[in-house]
Amino acid sequence: MKLILAVLVAALAGASQETGFLDKTIDYNGAAVKYVVYVPKGYSAEKPHPAILFLHGSGEQGDDGQKQVAVGLGPAIKKAPEKWDYIVIFPQKPKGKGGFMEHEKLILDILEKTKKEYKVDEKRLYITGLSMGGMGTWTLTCKHPDLFAAAAPVCGGGDPTQAAKIKDLPIWNFHGDKDTAVPIKRSQDMIDAIKAAGGSPKFTIYPGVGHNSWDKAYGEETLNEWFLQHPKK
Repeated sequence: MKLILAVLVAALAGASQETGFLDKTIDYNGAAVKYVVYVPKGYSAEKPHPAILFLHGSGEQGDDGQKQVAVGLGPAIKKAPEKWDYIVIFPQKPKGKGGFMEHEKLILDILEKTKKEYKVDEKRLYITGLSMGGMGTWTLTCKHPDLFAAAAPVCGGGDPTQAAKIKDLPIWNFHGDKDTAVPIKRSQDMIDAIKAAGGSPKFTIYPGVGHNSWDKAYGEETLNEWFLQHPKK
């Protein structure tokens, strides 16, 4: 009887597994902060699943818990969900001065909470972000070089003096050469510094493209396949 009950409970748990863009909350500084986790249809709690942490741009800051899904990776997933068989974590930075690193604890807490709720493959945990989130991607990976298996900063910039810390991390960087919001030099300086340290990052430059290089990066490239080619060693 106990065995039958256990089987039924397991079956019900599997049947009730929600997928798609799921609204979540986490306690942060005494308040309930909203964020989103995308769970693909192919997800099963029976096996580890690859995951992506996505950091949005400055225009998506706030407390509504939704803007960060509306620009960048979110629309790319909605357009071609079959390409993105990943658990994708969408934190939203509260409004205010500074970038994502001002709320590093929020990001890492959301990441840890997601690992407890879903079976995340630690060897296939990736990070990407655009503009302010691209800067956050550079900074977070330099501070925690062993946390992610690969990184894809989009139209951001980092601190070249810290670049040697991620020389062994697989990186695919994207930037438009007509970007006036975040000049392409911000990316080029990071790429040059990583190469000087002995790394071999991939850098895609979009000729004639301004700040919005994310639609091409997430919609037209094979980033979804590239990530999986780089599990953590």
